[in-house]
Amino acid sequence: MGVGVSDWRLANAVARRGHLGVVSGVAIDVVHVRRLGDGDPGGHLRRAYAAFPNQEIVADVLDRYFVEGGKHPDEPYRNVTKLSATPPQHLINLTVLANFGEIWLAKEGHNGPVGVNHLTKVQLPTPYALLGAILAGADFVIMGAGIPIDIPPMLTRLSLGEPIRQRLEVIDSDTEHFVDFDPRSVVSDGWPRQRPRFLAIISSNTLSLFLSRNPENCPDGFVVERPIAGGHNAPPRGKGVFDDLGQPEYGPRDEVNLAKLAKVGLPFWLAGGSGRPGSLAAALESGAAGIQVGTAFAYCNESGIEPSMKAEVIRQALNGGVKVLTDPLASPSGYPFKVVEVEGTVSEADVVDARERVCDLGYLRSTYQKPDGELGYRCAAEPRSAYERKGGDPLDTDGRKCLCNGLMATINLPQVRKGRPEPPIVTSGDDLTAVVRALCTDTNSYSAADVIDYLES
Repeated sequence: MGVGVSDWRLANAVARRGHLGVVSGVAIDVVHVRRLGDGDPGGHLRRAYAAFPNQEIVADVLDRYFVEGGKHPDEPYRNVTKLSATPPQHLINLTVLANFGEIWLAKEGHNGPVGVNHLTKVQLPTPYALLGAILAGADFVIMGAGIPIDIPPMLTRLSLGEPIRQRLEVIDSDTEHFVDFDPRSVVSDGWPRQRPRFLAIISSNTLSLFLSRNPENCPDGFVVERPIAGGHNAPPRGKGVFDDLGQPEYGPRDEVNLAKLAKVGLPFWLAGGSGRPGSLAAALESGAAGIQVGTAFAYCNESGIEPSMKAEVIRQALNGGVKVLTDPLASPSGYPFKVVEVEGTVSEADVVDARERVCDLGYLRSTYQKPDGELGYRCAAEPRSAYERKGGDPLDTDGRKCLCNGLMATINLPQVRKGRPEPPIVTSGDDLTAVVRALCTDTNSYSAADVIDYLES
């Protein structure tokens, strides 16, 4: 659910009820740096870091980023250097520690299962993020927005404390590129450790067959994500067709045949439009192991969305409804991305126009090979001139929005530029209005426990 929406508090609340609580791991290093810059309210990060097996790393991260009492609201957060194919050790350490800390907090105080979600598209942090998940004892790793064929063997080797080699997707290159990583450069002992189970997010039978054909690369199950789910969606198959609002239209070719999927022999969960009573029973009847629910939890009390924004979306849902647009251009990743129309956010053209285009987080950058053979990084949401200078087609920048900064702002961690905070961007599934109305029958807010009771009713 975006960046930091499903944080440790929400995952912990869900797991306490015996269900799989999932934390969002995307950009979690910057999330933690900004929480530390705010003074680590409640001391939660420092409590989690105290359990990390390499305290020298903890001391270095706190020395670099912790601000006693928190920074002034008008001051910018300290920037984190963008990851590359050959990052300095301190950035590797930070990524491992942040993933560890978020999952450790989600697992604190109960025996329920906890998982972490990452985007396959966001390759550069993956090896270090997976190590952090393993060190924290994560039960599941869930990944979509790409073809995560290399993840199962990486999890196996990392859990044994063995070096891994990650294949790197590089544009304009006719040779293979890799990221090499030895987990013992971060933690030298205590191996082997529990290997998390891996669930691949899919939207086609073809991908399920491809991922499961080789035992070494086979996931432990699938999450079947339908087009009405929030966040990134798979693009429609076939020739692009758009409705009057410019949204991509999905058809029969975009539906997963569950009977065929069941024959693969791996468990699967249904996602997208599952946030209502009866969805679980229907999923089980279809052969699924269960459901994945995002939108209903995104607006509960425990989610990471900034409280006043959360309240505004709920207010709109209860008074006329909220519009959710599947924007085919918003995400620099090239995947359609669902955007909730909320005043003052990136859903408004004048807000987008007023924002200075800048790419200082860079999680959705693409890696390309320069003419001299070196690797470079470009993002379709960065300034048009910079993107073109790096060999990108300037038309690719049209309509692109900076999801990295926008999603940080949504969880009340906006970067401040010249005294002005970055504008937020809100994402949700298509069923937002119906779900909120069902959960807010007597009040204008609800808890994670209320969602679970509602789904189990």
